[in-house]
Amino acid sequence: MATTAGYDVGGAHLKVALAEDGRTIAVRQVPCPLWKGLETLDAALAEVEPLTARADRHAVTMTGELCELFPDRGTGVAAILERLEVILPPGIRIWMGQRGFGTRAEALADPLSVASANFLASATLVGRKVADALLIDMGSTTTDIIAIAGGKPAPLGLTDGERLETGELVYTGLTRTDVSVVAQRATFRGRVQRLAAGSFANMADVRRILGTLPAGVDQHATLDGRGTSLQESTARFSRCFGRDAADAAPDDWRACAGEVADRQIAGVRAAIQEVLSASALPANAPIVAAGIGFAEIEAQAAMLGRPSIDFGTLAAATSDCRDWATRCAPAVAVALLA
Repeated sequence: MATTAGYDVGGAHLKVALAEDGRTIAVRQVPCPLWKGLETLDAALAEVEPLTARADRHAVTMTGELCELFPDRGTGVAAILERLEVILPPGIRIWMGQRGFGTRAEALADPLSVASANFLASATLVGRKVADALLIDMGSTTTDIIAIAGGKPAPLGLTDGERLETGELVYTGLTRTDVSVVAQRATFRGRVQRLAAGSFANMADVRRILGTLPAGVDQHATLDGRGTSLQESTARFSRCFGRDAADAAPDDWRACAGEVADRQIAGVRAAIQEVLSASALPANAPIVAAGIGFAEIEAQAAMLGRPSIDFGTLAAATSDCRDWATRCAPAVAVALLA
């Protein structure tokens, strides 16, 4: 029985999935701060090698070409593919969006079809399982919102730039987004104030204060290099208000964090409504929840009165990896599609 490894090479994480006989049997995510250099991809691939060594075939999608390491997307695609060709076995299949899978030569001839096309892999797999649906993948940094109509992805935009215009891509995520990007004002002990901008705290800190951060999903260093305790997260978050943690009670900081988290989800909800308005999906079309923020998406589906399905269920993931299959949808998708 053949086993296929699917890779999603991002700018912050490497996600890997194994598929066998139409099922997802293993999933792993490891940090890969690609902006620091291609050697971080080497290290991430070495870390997942005990898993991927079991595979007979290898399929790749990516978003890492957008990171600061590369002067443009085409250069990023070529550099990542060159590294993968050196490390992985020959015959890698490369996801090229609407073109399906291609060879390295085909990908190098048309790098913009490869660039940030991972959302189309996830949506293509969903379309094979559900005729009409809205796929929402809330990751660490971004949120993808893609309509599936008649069993096929139906995005209004294909590039990141186009999708930012249509609302199908929102640059906000569960963990890595800076608090100052989410809100410029918030309420502190009954009074609205401006917030300080300057990478003091991120949404992982906010969710640690609220006690809603899923275990294991925040894999990067904190913004000040200190720890991830409640006290340390509160200290970082208080800086956004120009204050120290001791300037207010824990309940006050929880209230502040709750307001910021609500503001973030309100922005996502507005984009969901924008995409739904443009898509003409049936009122009973389900929302397929994916990404490390899939629980947030399931809550939004309930608010919209729509049924929800987690991506891991559609991907026939075994019980021990279903949550991570949901969190790493594009890697799972290319493994199954290949």
